[in-house]
Amino acid sequence: MLVIYRTLINIVFILSPLIIVYRIFKKKEDPNRFWEKFCFFSDKKNDGNLVWFHGASVGEIQSIVPLLEKIEKNKKIKKILITSNTLSSSKIVKKLKLKKIVHQFFPIDTNFHSKKFLEYWKPTCSFFIDSEIWPNMILNLKKKEVPIILLNGRITKKTFKKWKIFSNFARKIFGIFDLCLSSSIESKKYLNNLGAKKVKYIGNLKFSQSEKKESQISKNLKQIIKSKKTWCASSTHNNEEQICGNVHMQLKKKYKDLLTIIIPRHTHRVDNIEDELKKLKLVSCRLSSNQNMSRKTDILIVDSYGKTKSFYHSCKNVFLGGSLINHGGQNPLEAARYGCNILHGPNVFNFKEIYKFLKINKMSIEVNNQKKMIYNLNNYFKKKASSKKIQKKLNLIGKKILSSTHNEINQFLNNEI
Repeated sequence: MLVIYRTLINIVFILSPLIIVYRIFKKKEDPNRFWEKFCFFSDKKNDGNLVWFHGASVGEIQSIVPLLEKIEKNKKIKKILITSNTLSSSKIVKKLKLKKIVHQFFPIDTNFHSKKFLEYWKPTCSFFIDSEIWPNMILNLKKKEVPIILLNGRITKKTFKKWKIFSNFARKIFGIFDLCLSSSIESKKYLNNLGAKKVKYIGNLKFSQSEKKESQISKNLKQIIKSKKTWCASSTHNNEEQICGNVHMQLKKKYKDLLTIIIPRHTHRVDNIEDELKKLKLVSCRLSSNQNMSRKTDILIVDSYGKTKSFYHSCKNVFLGGSLINHGGQNPLEAARYGCNILHGPNVFNFKEIYKFLKINKMSIEVNNQKKMIYNLNNYFKKKASSKKIQKKLNLIGKKILSSTHNEINQFLNNEI
């Protein structure tokens, strides 16, 4: 199976120039930094201990921010390397005010590039977040005797079935990990079945929270939000913005002062979102040009990263996207921590246990169509934010999971540095 994988990944490498050009055209790739994926690095490695974290995109990187804040205080660690695959995640890392952190794009997982990457950065310890499993990189880390930890590991039923087709190969790869910290009991079961030797379930790291305060939005915008009936559609994906536009049109018949805030999961889609809203004859405004915002504005589109917390702080009625389409949902915990009333679609399999927790505590409602969203938003406009008691409970759970995860990781770091 390894031979087949390496053949396929080499084909991807051959086709990669065309893929990169297409992604640049679609504004999904950094035109100045895509070379990092071919191991032409844009940053230098200093002497000393380097700890490496890899996560696919925004959600994975955001989940480890509280952990990074703790690890950066370790004086023995000289640099923390974060790699990811997407442009949006690189922007999230850029906003982190942590001095030891450097970001690079993850290289194409050929045997050659993974060896070149490791030879250059020489990590002391490596962490793969969520479900990021790259065979060539993992095998070469093993050869260099670099500890490998799967952090907040998530294996869905669908992913498990795919790995089981190649069970011997799965056991070879998962058996390499020195430690797997699973994000759920279900994932722990699947990881054990796939051949991981040391699996622990502490809890989902996404329950933890950064110590940093939310970035601020202007006083003028806060005043506008407070003066209107406001709801926020957060982490939306393609087609969901159109649904939100239709919901706005129906609600506006009752609430003349209605404001809908749309925070798309990927900001490169903003032009398309604006076009969709224009077809509905809705007045939209981008956050980056909010000086053009007026009382007539129907939709505020947040076209920059790192502002979500500020809007959750000001707007208490939230729809979480990626859930009306077959994407699997987005993490609702940030909104829950701010006491928001949460709506979501039926497709939340990526965060099944978290949404179950919110449902039990009456912090979220599932809606599977436009009519139900309108009905529940109408009720939310009459309702106060979630109880402080539940917010405190979430905070305590997050702190416990973060502390336990940090203690587990420190055992590896203390042995290696």
